[in-house]
Amino acid sequence: MTNNTRTLYTGVTSNLEKRVLQPKRKLLPGFTRQYNINRLVYYETFGDIRAAIQREKKIKGWVRAKKVGLILASNPAWRDLSQDWFGKGKC
Repeated sequence: MTNNTRTLYTGVTSNLEKRVLQPKRKLLPGFTRQYNINRLVYYETFGDIRAAIQREKKIKGWVRAKKVGLILASNPAWRDLSQDWFGKGKC
């Protein structure tokens, strides 16, 4: 996830829609609220939580340029991939 200045946030969740909505509505204190992280620009899905956590740790260990390259490969405009998930007025 990111914000208007493209600060990056990487995390893992078992419920992507819920986890995306939390920072959009500023429901939880912490990094996402402090930096107004409110746009989903990249995600991967896994059938196994251990594989998801392993991938999260790998990505978190990358330099910023490599993370940006991952986003650009599938979402060059940095479009909010969740923009149509919640309907008008829900975020």
